[in-house]
Order: sequence, then structure tokens, then C-alpha cells
Amino acid sequence: MTGLLVVGDVVTDVVARYSAPLAHGTDTPATIRIVPGGAGSNVACWAAYRGCRDVRLLARAGVADLEWHAARLRTAGVRPLLVPDDEVPTATVVALVDRTAERTFLTDSGAVLRLCPADWSLDLLEGIGHLHLSGYLLFSGTSRATALAAMSAARKAGVTVSIDPASAGFIRERGVERLLSDLDGVDVLLPNTDEARLLTGLPDPADAAVKLSRSVPLTVVTLGAGGALVAEAGTVTARLPSRAAQVLDTTGAGDAFTGAFLAARLAGADARTAAEEGCRAGAEAVALIGGRP
Repeated sequence: MTGLLVVGDVVTDVVARYSAPLAHGTDTPATIRIVPGGAGSNVACWAAYRGCRDVRLLARAGVADLEWHAARLRTAGVRPLLVPDDEVPTATVVALVDRTAERTFLTDSGAVLRLCPADWSLDLLEGIGHLHLSGYLLFSGTSRATALAAMSAARKAGVTVSIDPASAGFIRERGVERLLSDLDGVDVLLPNTDEARLLTGLPDPADAAVKLSRSVPLTVVTLGAGGALVAEAGTVTARLPSRAAQVLDTTGAGDAFTGAFLAARLAGADARTAAEEGCRAGAEAVALIGGRP
């Protein structure tokens, strides 16, 4: 089975690119675009783009724009399994992108964290070879219960599981120990540098990767412009450089890495080769506005 099921989020991204310093209390010229996004959705789209032929996404969206998001997922080659929410809107993120292409997020989680256990079904694992969870789900009681139920079902079915920790800011708010406790039984962990440091208390990303891989057998730490580190069972097994790219917007670069990495793994690639594919996708992503191919 080579299908990929992503349980995560759909988000309406408002991407504002500006080159001058933000002028508090008045106007700052910017280029603003509204695009579909969300970590889970982006991962799914990049996995499909990179050749995974069966990619599905389970997430919640507000009824007003659910079909708008579903149509864009289908166009990207992803089968949308979107649960309509008639009480709150689809999540919205305002991404402020400065002249260095670094981004700062203003996040309204909306329907994302309302994904509930009733939205999960064992039938969703039919034909699935790997389950990927967006770490954002672990920051709310309701969606966390759903994510843990999905993980448990996947393990019982012999389906491998990966998690992207999602947000250093949210990890600090909710607690490192709580997130670490949720990683029991996870096969692949895909943190960025800040998340790996926060989860381990170690300043060196390689040391952090090694420590995490003692709990999660395969840990891949993305280093932004520094490439990526692969650690397996307590040993760094690969250091991959980043690919040259014209950087316009770093939004979704990590999602691109994850999507391409998972697509390669499902196609039979080893961890190093999959990480190389991830670096290629990350370089492609930063040359685009928004988080999708």
C-alpha cells in the first residue's frame, strides 16, 4: 500500500510581502495575495506534486469556503476529506514576509482545532501506507484526541506514522513534555531547527537530532538555508546541503520538504535520498509565493 493520509489543516493564507520597515500606526506598502494553505494541506499537495498518486487529506473547514479549498486540493492531485464546520470559519493565517523572505504569522485557528474523534474512521486507513499528522492538532484537547486516535489506529494496522511538530511558539505555550509524550510510537519526526532545540534543550541541531532519534527512530531536522540533518536510532546518518534558490517567500518550505520526503519514502527511497528530495522541494518552494507548488 502506497497511499498517504494526512490529518491536519486547511487554511486561508493572506500573504503580505513588504520591503520597508513596518510603520506602526500608519501605512506600509505591500504586495498582498490570498492563497490556500495550511501545513497539512501543503504537505499533501507537495507529496502529490512529487509523484505520490494516492494522497488524501482529513481536515475541518468552515462551510463558507469549504468547496473553494476542496477544489484547489483536487486540482493539486489531493483527495479532500473535508469536514464542514457551520459554527466557525476556516482557519486564517496572515503571513508577514519581510525583504529577507522571513515570515511572521498571525494565526486564527478557526475550524482546525475542532477536528474531533467523530471525524475519524478506521475506513480512512484503507489502502494507506503512511499516516502524517500536523503537529498543530496536538495543541487543543479535541483535535489532540483525534490525532492520538488516528495514531493508535495506524499502529494497530501496521501503518507508519510521522509528525511535524509545527510551531515552536505553540510548543512553548502548551509545554514541551506534553508534546514529547505524544510522540510515543511515532516512526518519523520532522522538526525544524527551532523545534528540535526546544524539544531537547540542546543548542546544536545535530545533538538535538541525535537525542530525538533515540525516541523517534528516524528524525529529520530541517535547517532552512543550511539544508537538513538525518538521524537514525541515535546517530547522524546524513547531512544534506540546501539547494540554490531565488528566495521570495519561505512560507511552506518545511511543508514542501516534508511532502517530497514522504513521497520518496513511500516510493521506496532510503532516508538520505528522501531528504535530498526534500531539500530540492524546499528550494523550489521558497521561489514561490505561498506554501504550495
